[in-house]
Amino acid sequence: MLGKLSLDSLPHDPIVLTTLIGAILGGIAVLAAVTKFKLWGYLWKEWFTSVDHKKIGAMYLIVAFVMLLRGFSDAIMMRAQQAVAAGGAEGYLPPHHYDQIFTAHGVIMIFFVAMPLITGLMNLVVPLQIGARDVAFPFLNSLSFWLFVAGCGLMMISLWIGEFAATGWLAFPPLSGLEYSPSVGMDYYIWALQVSGLGTTLSGINFFITILKMRTPGMKLMQMPVFSWTALVTNLLIIAAFPVLTITLVLLTLDRYLGTHFFTNDGGGNAMLYINLIWIWGHPEVYILVLPAFGVFSEVIATFSRKTLFGYKGMVYATCAIGVLSFLVWLHHFFTMGSGANVNAFFGITTMIISIPTGVKIFNWLFTMYRGRVHFTSPVLWTIGFMITFVIGGMTGVMLAIPAIDFVLHNSLFLIAHFHNVIIGGVVFGMFA
Repeated sequence: MLGKLSLDSLPHDPIVLTTLIGAILGGIAVLAAVTKFKLWGYLWKEWFTSVDHKKIGAMYLIVAFVMLLRGFSDAIMMRAQQAVAAGGAEGYLPPHHYDQIFTAHGVIMIFFVAMPLITGLMNLVVPLQIGARDVAFPFLNSLSFWLFVAGCGLMMISLWIGEFAATGWLAFPPLSGLEYSPSVGMDYYIWALQVSGLGTTLSGINFFITILKMRTPGMKLMQMPVFSWTALVTNLLIIAAFPVLTITLVLLTLDRYLGTHFFTNDGGGNAMLYINLIWIWGHPEVYILVLPAFGVFSEVIATFSRKTLFGYKGMVYATCAIGVLSFLVWLHHFFTMGSGANVNAFFGITTMIISIPTGVKIFNWLFTMYRGRVHFTSPVLWTIGFMITFVIGGMTGVMLAIPAIDFVLHNSLFLIAHFHNVIIGGVVFGMFA
């Protein structure tokens, strides 16, 4: 990798070069301002080395919003390319560069925007809700944040030094193998996700123990605020799911670096093993993102409807049911691989069943608003926007749970629309709320 960090590896694409120059100048301006106003000591003592959960939460959110702008710029570039290239024109992006932007957009939005948004909010809110002075392991909390930042750093420099992966956001083999991705970009992908994923795993352990062991005396589990309940289930999912991602990427690394054949069919491996493993992590990840947002909506609706949340126990049980079922639906992501009718039927049914506890939550929020004195503040408007968008995403998800329909719609823009309705309507609207 280091051998490629030469002048020859700098981008020759004028768009990337312009962006690189702009980023360097902007960075120099920020560093100059911090130096001029003598803020280095303050930032180091009060923020960068802080173990205060509120400050760490604020730093998570700041980095998340910076990366949101970065990921959004990728989306704009992709849409602009599609618009310019309509009617047979070539567009302004070379194909290989477009593939990198496409991959970077997915990686950034999931790992470096959605994840830090929910982690930052949990840092800010959970210890306060359960009456704890801080999280169980404050130093570990700081370490988790800086591991996440290190992953962000690898991600940000990758498009400028050498290149980034051009494989899609989940890096399916054989495209991510050494034969088809021999460049340094794939290595940036692996290490960015490994470093940041380790931080997420440590954070999940930290918050799980915090909620179980550090509640204020007398507060039983069924007396916790709903957001703390969703945080508890979310962090349990993180502990169970993220080690799978780590091991999957380790196996891919061994294939690339040591010539093993876990995912290469020619050497006795199986590429479908990777697809199974990545989605055994990937589908619980969807609920890792959206469950804390559900907690936010529960708090918002109860507060601004001036009513107690309708069906508190139902909300808790629905959250736990989603947590369990999230590990039983991963195969609906590849119905088209040929597992057979029985396997497809099982995962289609479990996918439909998981929509039931989600529907329970929607109805509980609506019944909380019913005959309440609803104040249409910004958080409530974001919540109503979520309900509409998320229900559309949910209904299209149930459609995709039918294998026969999925055979037609798999890897289409319909599926992309479903995913964006759920994640934007759920996670982004929830964090704004």
